[in-house]
Amino acid sequence: MMNVVCFQSIDNPNPAVITAPIPTPKSNEVVVNIKAASINHRDEWIRKGQYARMQWPVFPGSDGAGIVTSIGLNVDPSFLGKPVIIDPTLVWGDNPLAQSDNFSVLGMPTHGTFAEYVVVPFTHIHKIPSHLTFEQAACLPIAGATVYRSLFTQANVTKNSSVLITGIGGGVALTALQFLVAMGVKVFVSSSSQQKIDKAIDLGAFGGVLYTDKEWHKQLLSLSGGVDVVIDGAGGDSFNSLITVTKPGGTIVSYGATNGEVSNFALPKLFWKQIRLQGTTMSTNEEFAQMISFVNEYSIVPIIHSVFPLEKVEEAFTEFQSGSHFGKIVLTIS
Repeated sequence: MMNVVCFQSIDNPNPAVITAPIPTPKSNEVVVNIKAASINHRDEWIRKGQYARMQWPVFPGSDGAGIVTSIGLNVDPSFLGKPVIIDPTLVWGDNPLAQSDNFSVLGMPTHGTFAEYVVVPFTHIHKIPSHLTFEQAACLPIAGATVYRSLFTQANVTKNSSVLITGIGGGVALTALQFLVAMGVKVFVSSSSQQKIDKAIDLGAFGGVLYTDKEWHKQLLSLSGGVDVVIDGAGGDSFNSLITVTKPGGTIVSYGATNGEVSNFALPKLFWKQIRLQGTTMSTNEEFAQMISFVNEYSIVPIIHSVFPLEKVEEAFTEFQSGSHFGKIVLTIS
């Protein structure tokens, strides 16, 4: 038996540690003894029942790193005992432009990484970059995949681009900042916290603005002269201001909508400025492998805000829900 985090039902959604059988790998699968996992917004939305095709109970967790402990048929035995990071994108499909109808992400409905053991296709494990610990590697999967596809596939960012990252402090936003700073790109950020903006500047951002200020878009235009690319995971009514600060011919990439839908969408301004609005979700398995190579090339080290043992998962979610974190919240699992 193993310890695993469970969201039991919509009426009892708080994370609890229960016991469950250790999974057995089928053909082309491996079992990974998870050493560290990290929390994403996806896990919180699932906990609240705010996710498509919910299936209760849920064994959550999409981000994870650990050691391969058993393998199924048709798997190279050299994988045994190897430290690996897991690509949580399942059944992307054959079209690189968009995921298939059968697409899913590890952690619901498939049992996820907030557990001592998880079973995954052997094609979805990658060698951990040698400069990273298990805890650091566990911060990468969803954030790294989302950022890599957003920046390079969807926005075609180059060293000469200028980029605004909204909501700095979360995993995706900080990973985007690290990737861009490593390349020498001029980056601007927004946040509701001046402290987070100051930390982002310490990490290499050129400057930032408080999006709680109604005139934030004017401040950003004054600071930047406009940006070529916006990377946004918030949506909501401030989205129209993103169109304002984007240069003509620029690109806005949306990877989430934590602030909900956009009312009174500024469509005339969008087409007049010939701005490209691009949605994105996760990455293809090929892009995930390219992301790992990028992390290796630039020696990227994910930023960790705090670490909790698995048995304190409820405290970890409480901290995540507070929104005060700057970096990833990690669970360690023996």
